[in-house]
Amino acid sequence: MEFGFGAEDEVFRGEARGWLEAHIGGDPARSGWERELGRDGWIGLGWSEGGYGNRRASLTQQVVWAEEYARAKAPPRSGHIGENLLAPTLIAHGTDEQKARFLPPVARGEELWCQGYSEPGAGSDLAGIRTTAVWDTGGGRGKRDGPGGSYRLTGQKIWTSLAHEADWCFVLARTRPESTRHHGLTFLLVPMDQPGRIEVRPIRQLTGTSEFNEVFFDGAVARAEHVVGGEGNGWRVAMSLLGYERGVSMLAQQIGFAEELGRVVEAAVANGTAADPVVRDLLVRQWAELRTMRWNALRTLGGSGDGQGAAGAPSVAKLLWGRWHQRLGELAVRVRGAGAAVGPADWSTASPYELDAFQHLFLFSRADTIYGGSDEIQRTIIAERVLGLPKEPRGQGG
Repeated sequence: MEFGFGAEDEVFRGEARGWLEAHIGGDPARSGWERELGRDGWIGLGWSEGGYGNRRASLTQQVVWAEEYARAKAPPRSGHIGENLLAPTLIAHGTDEQKARFLPPVARGEELWCQGYSEPGAGSDLAGIRTTAVWDTGGGRGKRDGPGGSYRLTGQKIWTSLAHEADWCFVLARTRPESTRHHGLTFLLVPMDQPGRIEVRPIRQLTGTSEFNEVFFDGAVARAEHVVGGEGNGWRVAMSLLGYERGVSMLAQQIGFAEELGRVVEAAVANGTAADPVVRDLLVRQWAELRTMRWNALRTLGGSGDGQGAAGAPSVAKLLWGRWHQRLGELAVRVRGAGAAVGPADWSTASPYELDAFQHLFLFSRADTIYGGSDEIQRTIIAERVLGLPKEPRGQGG
């Protein structure tokens, strides 16, 4: 199928806006939107191997699609974890059977995924995870790469985005009891529909919403049959996945940032705070830094720079946009002035309490320098892997 833009893109814009209008004030039914995208062939762009995706697309076309999707203010995606993280990982490390089983439902928007990495004692330091998985043949003679047995999972994951909606979770677990750090880890595919075996508890955030969750695996009954990349090779697979996490989607993220900055500028002009030279300088700084982040992202995608620089590119990008977004939230509140302390509804009666866009931006962005790898961890990665500085001393337990 040929990949085209133009009139077709305008049709998509209209469909996206119409869908938003139809669902405003109610449940956004994001899983339904995923199926709409899959039906029209907009999931799995560029999955050339095996024909599992819907359309062939060059890297440039994938960037254009991601940016136009953001510009159209289309509904938020709930399938991005399966499409942008799991799928390229399976294409690189999965068996033919795993690709045939899991990629088509993702491309159709029918199965949603979440990521089981972080734990209460192993957030940014992923190598310290304690969730365990023990192979159990169930009395049969099952092999780890075939039917007849499964792993029994014991442990807890935290900050698991969209776990309350997901059908599957890819989980990093320790399958060798005496192993430490990045040794003895395995990448497992776990079905979330295991009542009484897997418990999902939403975490209420400062914004009043609960996109993140705690996930508990009961070792007596929680099961996983599918291993990606072989037992004990989970660290290699997990690091490969993290390389996909900050690719094309970063440019789309910056389109959203530009929209937010534009609203802050409009508010500053409307209420007169733009006349304040300090505020004006801050607005210009945000604009200039956003342009710099875009150029850096394009340079990285283009493959320029030496190997060492490329190794630290995701960490540099995370440091840049995390702090930038926090400063934008602070600037939005500053532009609003005293009115930023007043909600759009009576906070004493509203449940959950309501926030306007600037208040939500300010509160949610406080987490930007923590999730996805804290700033401290990103600086350590740059220091050790790019600059070659001595490694930080770490205890055996993590």
